[in-house]
Amino acid sequence: MSRPDSTAMMLRSLRLPAIQREYGNLATQAESESWGFEQYLKVLVELEMAERAERRIERLLKRSGLPEGKNLATLNQKLFPVAVRRQIPALIDGGFVERAENILAFGLPGRGKTHLLAAIARELVMRRGYAVLFTSTHRLVEQLLIAKRELEIEKMLKKLDRFDVVVLDDIGYVQQSREEMEVLFTFLSERYERRSLMITSNLLFSDWDRIFKDPMTTAAAIDRLVHHSTILELDNDSVRAMEARKRKRKEK
Repeated sequence: MSRPDSTAMMLRSLRLPAIQREYGNLATQAESESWGFEQYLKVLVELEMAERAERRIERLLKRSGLPEGKNLATLNQKLFPVAVRRQIPALIDGGFVERAENILAFGLPGRGKTHLLAAIARELVMRRGYAVLFTSTHRLVEQLLIAKRELEIEKMLKKLDRFDVVVLDDIGYVQQSREEMEVLFTFLSERYERRSLMITSNLLFSDWDRIFKDPMTTAAAIDRLVHHSTILELDNDSVRAMEARKRKRKEK
């Protein structure tokens, strides 16, 4: 005959914390409500699965690098063009991730590009359980350069491949050296038709030669990104300027 605490010990060793915590309480409820064994087991398993899913989402959010405060609740969608607002529900649904497609958000500084893509990416984690990485393009390029110099570029690309979606913020600010262009192009090519990218840019495609230095590489990069993509053109007024005007009116 097992000791009374042996069940808890076995559940702990099997890493079933929710069942370990609640099996006694639920057994009392099952008895009072005349549950069958199958119903009791089903409730326990559902509880454990729900808590595991919740812990996984917490882990994904923690390692995503997504900026705090830039979520769907704080996103004023009324400020965006109608065409952009209409596409947001479908993008949040995540079908583009399953198809390894990209989202490209263009607009002048202050138009809400980063907030919009960060909000969509957060929903992809919370609703769909996708692994997302948010990073400035400049930071990613620096990390790729270090990996290349240490002869570990393939290892880093494999690490990045674990993310269903990589959000590259401010791609237009990478315009320094040919070496930077080469590692960025390598990364874009590696994900082509395999994993999704979400990119913000202040530069139109016609100006991307500032990033990739020569016409052929620029054309090849654009072709890979646009081939399967949704393009969001944020030609609205500056969100930051409008918020600043509101604050001034309140202060008066």
